[in-house]
Amino acid sequence: MTQALYDDAGSGPAVVLLHGYPFDRSMWRAQIDFLSALGYRVIAPDLRGFGETAAQTSVCESAGPGHRLKSVPLNNEDEADRTITTMADMAHDIAALMDELEIADATICGLSMGGYVAFEFVHIFPARTRALVLAGTRAPADDEQEKQARAQQAEQMLARGMADIAAATLTKLLAPRTLAEKPSVVTHVREMISRADPKGAAAAQRGMAARRNYSEDLSGIKVPVLIIVGRQDPIRPVADAEFMHRGLSNSRLEIIEDAAHMTNMEQPEVFNRALFGFMEALDNSAGG
Repeated sequence: MTQALYDDAGSGPAVVLLHGYPFDRSMWRAQIDFLSALGYRVIAPDLRGFGETAAQTSVCESAGPGHRLKSVPLNNEDEADRTITTMADMAHDIAALMDELEIADATICGLSMGGYVAFEFVHIFPARTRALVLAGTRAPADDEQEKQARAQQAEQMLARGMADIAAATLTKLLAPRTLAEKPSVVTHVREMISRADPKGAAAAQRGMAARRNYSEDLSGIKVPVLIIVGRQDPIRPVADAEFMHRGLSNSRLEIIEDAAHMTNMEQPEVFNRALFGFMEALDNSAGG
């Protein structure tokens, strides 16, 4: 029996941080330190196929109560090349991890791909979702052109590794000011991409291409939602965040200046301030 590896810091109301693609839990260092110091229990896992989970394929034994994760080795290279990791798979993994840690419910915070997993989590486990934070993500599914682009990128990763992906995407992931003034952030993002396992990344690409249209879920999500977007994000622009904000009846929108896709790393103080304000309001509401 095995489980996804994770950071677990602090005590108090639980916050689960779900990383983007193709990154790992280290992207949340500033948020783990910040929230755990303010009275929250912060859980940041490596999602299936990323970070320290890449050595195995973790799957849920069942989708019912008491489901657990287990390791299932891939039989051969051809099978690995066809593997798909769906956003629902990852959501079940998170619920299983919460079971292991005896966490009944949590605020689920996801950036980019992590936001898709958050959408699946609140859909499958609404009673376990205290609130949502959706950063640099969107509700609509991929169109056919986007699906084809993901398939091509998956093949490229498997054939040539991650170095080309890192070189091609840094200027989209990070704002010009970040690229010019924050070399440690640039290095961290490049290193996360470069060390990502191509098989895990390709499986997740296929899963993102196959994801549902979450636009149809928006009206049914009643928990509080914080939407965060970088003003200069070309991947998931402000219009995507505004669309979600209109569709979610209990949401607030935070637009972060001088940031592109990696808002939590590019402007951690601003991101943390917005996150804490949202959490504080949530706690005050729960306390009556």
